[in-house]
Amino acid sequence: MPDGLDFEQPLLELEAHIAALRALDDPLKHGDEIAKLEERLQRQRQRTYASLNAWQRTQLARHPKRPHTRDFIKLLFDDFVELHGDRVHGDDAAVVGGLALFEGRGVVVVGHQKGRDTREKIARNFGMPHPEGYRKALRLMQLGEKFGKPVVTFIDTPGAYPGPGAEERGQSEAIAHNLRVMAGLASPIVSVVTGEGGSGGALALGMGNRVLMLEYAVYSVISPEGCAAILWGDAARAPEAAEGMRITAPDLQRLGVIDGIVPEPVGGAHRDWDAAAGLLRGALRQALGDLAGMSARHLVEDRQEKFRRLGAFEEESRTRSG
Repeated sequence: MPDGLDFEQPLLELEAHIAALRALDDPLKHGDEIAKLEERLQRQRQRTYASLNAWQRTQLARHPKRPHTRDFIKLLFDDFVELHGDRVHGDDAAVVGGLALFEGRGVVVVGHQKGRDTREKIARNFGMPHPEGYRKALRLMQLGEKFGKPVVTFIDTPGAYPGPGAEERGQSEAIAHNLRVMAGLASPIVSVVTGEGGSGGALALGMGNRVLMLEYAVYSVISPEGCAAILWGDAARAPEAAEGMRITAPDLQRLGVIDGIVPEPVGGAHRDWDAAAGLLRGALRQALGDLAGMSARHLVEDRQEKFRRLGAFEEESRTRSG
């Protein structure tokens, strides 16, 4: 793969060796060698991806071939109808959403959208929404509430766009308004961090009754580079910052920030979109099923209680002997 990461190089070399043997005029002569190399490759893959550190997971979460929101929509939903605009300023291509069917059930689906090539990345603003993107997302979620449809959100953004235009049009207010309205939305909400969940730009779509994360996704209040630049004045120390920030799915599940981890195919979701979508389908089915029987009041109470628990701690009192 031309987009192979540094820690994947030994695996890529083995894959290239196997491919070269298969390309020979008479590959049957090398059948035993190919079989041994494939077995070795499988073992090495398991070891490599079972021991990734936080920075390596961040690299996978940002992989250019990782499936984005529109990819998951095509693989998971039927009859998707995209809706545009916030009815205030315009349409933001960094957020996509609309109406769809999930296993025969009507839902509203909304998510951040990054680009693939340079042209699309610019058109999608690198997945960094403007205020109109968040207002569009909220309009669609309120549409789901109006018609009694569950809401599914996909989170994959470095953060909200910090440019002057976005600030002039109320970026922080748009994010805060999303948080307030989502907290009281009478529809079930399932949020999934599929790649990079950055800061309030991610949280604006993340106030779910159930918050799931793909195995190699990351979720944090700031990027590791930004954290390193603030703490040490050196963005190159991002790997060190990533370790201390507790941004990986296992860390966040232990802290109670997320409710579940969706496994990915060995090597990451970018290696097998269909398998990744299949695993996510099962997790969505279960989450939506768990919420299906709740009343509107119970859904709101469940969601608000979930987020009130975040950051809770107990202070141990110490007595001093005099």
